[in-house]
Formats: sequence, C-alpha cells, structure tokens
Amino acid sequence: MHPSNYRMRLSLDFLRILALPSAVFYFITTHLVKVHLGLLTAPTLYFAFIIFWSISKSIFTKVLQRAERRKLGAKEIPCVKGAWPGNIDVLVKMLRAFKTSYILDVYLQLFEEYQCTTLNTRILWTDHIISMDQEHIKFILSTGFEHFWRGRWQKERMERFLGQGIFNRDDEMWRMHRGNTRPFFARERISDFDIFERYTAQTLNIISVTSSHSRTPIDVQDLYSRFALDAASEFLFGQNLDTLSATLPVAGKTKMGPKGSATEDPWGSFASAFEMAQQVITARSRVGYFWPLFELFRDKNAPNAEVVHRWLDPLVKSALSEKEKMEKAGICSPVAEKNFLQHLAESTDDPIIIRDQLLSLLLAARDTTLIAGEIQTACLLTYVTYFMAIYPGVTQRLRSEVLEHCGTSGSITYEQLRNLKYMRAVINETLRLYPPVPLNVRESRAGGCTLSPSDSTYTATCDANVMTDDTRPLHMPGSTAITFLPLLAQRNKILWGSDADVFDPDRWLEGERLSRFVANPMMFTPFSAGPRICLGQNYAYNEASFFLVRLLQQFDTFSLAPEAQPSGSLPPLEWKRRKGRQAEEKIWPAAALTLFVKGGLWVRIARKAH
Repeated sequence: MHPSNYRMRLSLDFLRILALPSAVFYFITTHLVKVHLGLLTAPTLYFAFIIFWSISKSIFTKVLQRAERRKLGAKEIPCVKGAWPGNIDVLVKMLRAFKTSYILDVYLQLFEEYQCTTLNTRILWTDHIISMDQEHIKFILSTGFEHFWRGRWQKERMERFLGQGIFNRDDEMWRMHRGNTRPFFARERISDFDIFERYTAQTLNIISVTSSHSRTPIDVQDLYSRFALDAASEFLFGQNLDTLSATLPVAGKTKMGPKGSATEDPWGSFASAFEMAQQVITARSRVGYFWPLFELFRDKNAPNAEVVHRWLDPLVKSALSEKEKMEKAGICSPVAEKNFLQHLAESTDDPIIIRDQLLSLLLAARDTTLIAGEIQTACLLTYVTYFMAIYPGVTQRLRSEVLEHCGTSGSITYEQLRNLKYMRAVINETLRLYPPVPLNVRESRAGGCTLSPSDSTYTATCDANVMTDDTRPLHMPGSTAITFLPLLAQRNKILWGSDADVFDPDRWLEGERLSRFVANPMMFTPFSAGPRICLGQNYAYNEASFFLVRLLQQFDTFSLAPEAQPSGSLPPLEWKRRKGRQAEEKIWPAAALTLFVKGGLWVRIARKAH
C-alpha cells in the first residue's frame, strides 16, 4: 500500500482488529453453538470474546517470537511494564514530559530505570524498540545494514512532506537518488570556496550592521540557517533563494516560531511551514502506530506541504523548461558543467520526483547541508557560537589559531583549513554533545534478526539478582520500529569517560583520550555510518570552518542575550535539579527531525576596541 494512504491502512487495521473477530463471534454463536443471545447477554459475551481474541492473538505472537528466539539462540529485549493495559500510562507520562523535559531525557530515564541500553516500550500492544547502545547503533547503520530500512511506518509519517525524496525511500529509489547526488560532492567542487565567500561576507555584514547599533542582539540560529540555505541553493541549484535579504527577526519583538524565530513575510511563511511539517512528523512518531486516529478528517501536514510546494514548483518548472530548450538545441553538457537541479531534471521528466528530491535537498541545505546525512551546518554553527559565548577562553584560543594560520584577511585555502586543529576539535566536540540528528528511526525487515549483546553501560550497576553472564544476543522482531539515540551514546560516560557531559575540545587532541575514539570510531556518528553515511560531510566541515574563520577574523566577543529570548524559550527551573549538562544549560535544546534551540539563539557579537 502506498504510504500516503494512511487512512486506508488504518481502516484495514480496524477490520483486522474488530471485523474479523466479530465475524468469528457471529459464526460461532449462530452456526456452531447456535444459541439465542438476549439484548443484555449479547454485548457482554461479545466484549468478553474480543478481549479473549486479543489476548489469544498476543499469546500466539509471543509463542511465535519465542520459537524464533529459540531458533536464533537469542533472548528477549527487556520490556517496559506500565500499570495500565497497553502501557497507556507510560505513553501519557512520556507525552507530558516531552513538553518540558531536556532533550532525550525521557528516554534516558527509562534506560536508567530498567538498567539497560536497549528497551521495548510496547506502547498500545505494539513493539517499539529504543536504543542508546553503541553496539546496536553500529549494527543498524553498518554491520547489519541489510536487516533494516526506513520502513513503511516512517514513510507513512513523512510522505506528505518528503514524498519520494532520498530521506523517505529505500532500496532502488534510494540508490538512484544517491547515485545522482554523489558526483556533486567531489573534492574539486566542495573545495571551491567562492560561494562560501560571497554568502559569508553577506552574513557578516548583517552582523556588523546589527552590532554597531548599541550591540543589538541577533538570532544567530535564524541567520545561520539563511546563510546555509542561500549557499547550498546556489551550489546545488544554480539559484540563490536570497533569504539573507528577507526580513530578519528583531530582538524583543519577534515571536517564537515552530523551531526558532518567526517573521511576518513570504520567507517567514515558508520557514514556518517547513518547520511545522517537521514538528508534525515528530508528534506522529511519539504517538506511534495509531497516529492516523488523530488525523482522520485532516492531514495536519497538508497545509504545510502546500506552502512549501508553492516555493518549489517554479524551480522544477524552470529546470524542465531549460532541459527542453537544451534538447531542442541539441546541446548536451557534461556533468562537471551542470548544477544538481539540471542533472536531476535530465534523469527524469517526473516533476513530483524532482520536487521531492529538491525538498530533501532543501531540508539538507537548511537543516543538514547533507544529502544522505546527519549533520546540520546551521545547527553546528549555532552551538559553536553558544559555546564561544559561555566559554570566552575557547573563543580566544580559536581566534589565535585563526590569526596564526589565516591572518586577518586574504583568501582561505583548503590546506589552511586542514591546519586548524583546534577548530576541528571544537567542531567535533560540538557535534558530539549536540549531534544535529539526535535520534533516528529504522524498521527491521520482515525476517527479524539478532542484536549483539548490549554494551557495558549498565553492567557494573546491574542488580546482583539479575544474571549478567547471559551473553546471548537480543532478538529484534521483524517489521518492528527501532529508535536509536546518537546523542545519548555520544554522552555515555562508559564510552567517553567520567567527563562525557563536559565540553572539552582537548579530548580530540590528547593522545590518551583520543585513542578511545580511534579504537572505536562508531562511538561518534554525527554523519551516520555505513551505506547511508552522508555524502556531504566534507562539504559541511569546509563550510562551517570557512565561516568560523571569517567570523573570528572580524569579531572576538560573543555573549548570550537571555533577555531577548522569546517568552517560554529559556530552560525551566526544574532542570537545575537534574544532573549533567541539563543542570548547566542556558538555552533550551529541542528536536524535530533535527536539533535546534527553542526560540532561537540570541547573541551579542562585537569587536573589542584595539
């Protein structure tokens, strides 16, 4: 069934859940037992039969899974045990907590309660696995890649927004998209810094003008998003969307949008729809399998998709029109002379496929700057700026390195960026603590598989009465969703040491601590890994590094402006009573497909008097 037909899927599910047992009940009472049921006894017996049917079905499923576990020599994944049927109380508690909790803390509390790193939440009698286990993340992304895919349920949640784009497809369609994209991230393309130079200069000019007016705060999250999108749109599509020239957020006046600041202009409408679509997808994921119940009469992403499509359709029409003109003129340009949109238009005449892939690239450009990948340049620059604002010593050290290797002006080369060791360490440490995709979802293939024994995170703290010498693998049931959590794995003290919650770029420079990562590179996966590893990771490193060099050549003082944050965007006081970074956080990290700062990151940027 096509992922867009979620109402049909839900109808068939209800037929399977209610209609089939009802038919069996009718057959038994009228043809086998042949009893006459009164008005009072019929509903009671029917209700009892439905319960019996559901319990029997659950038992049958467990028997099949137990037989499969025995065959595979595996054990069951630990399961959450709520007080209400279907763990409904657990679902309600989680949905409430998501509104005010720290990023992924809802999941971390479950892992701590059950003393394991992979857990079955089994909400509404449906298996859903969550994992912060580094070994299991490695298996999903790399060594066991063939056992997982994006899956039916994730496609269903995203179909209206991302359609047939690379982020929402598997197998042949995914390979086609990836093959089309790969040539555009060759080194000779991503080390051509002319585009970075133009849009960096425009962005820094905005900062200069703003900072000269009584050091007015600026929302750098919004600004960096525009910078990344404008640069990527020219790099990939040959057209500048010119979002940097649109209305900017104003401190103390701009309202909070779905993911940051909201502006009242055409670009603001597009950004709001773009961000709200991601929020809807995230909400659907949290509700789980039965999310269509809440959208029976209105697809919540339909109006968002309509706004986004109005922006994209002219680009698609223009690309197809240009293709037609080139064909009539008998001109066939080599790939090296084309931008990505031209290349994509030549690979298909289907405007929907082109638009969906274009949308995926815009999601990558604005939120991730990657094509198959897991990093967010706007997010990365936002959190680097956050750290520079709260750790002035980091800023001074970064700026000293920049001035030593790149001077105060002049062109920037690829070799110069490679020599900025401390900057690379700051970038990696930022990605470790705030991976732009803090969680991701896969679905196991129909046959099921086994996950290796869990890592050692909770081995030392397990209850003495619990067997810890059972080295059997875990049974991953077929056609089951698994949410894996890189943010939690990358803050795991067992992997990174007792200071895992501390921002310390030197861990990437000191031999003893760096050896942890060298010996186990899968403990750091902000770019994903395996066959779906991002094609644009070097593009992202180059773009972020280039921008930071120019930023630090011109500015040396960064400070947070909490008074400019929109109401409701500062961390709740209750966070202070928690542990780790949560107790120290001065901003509110949140996630909707990708990580962001709630309400934006309002900062004062200035030059010291020389």
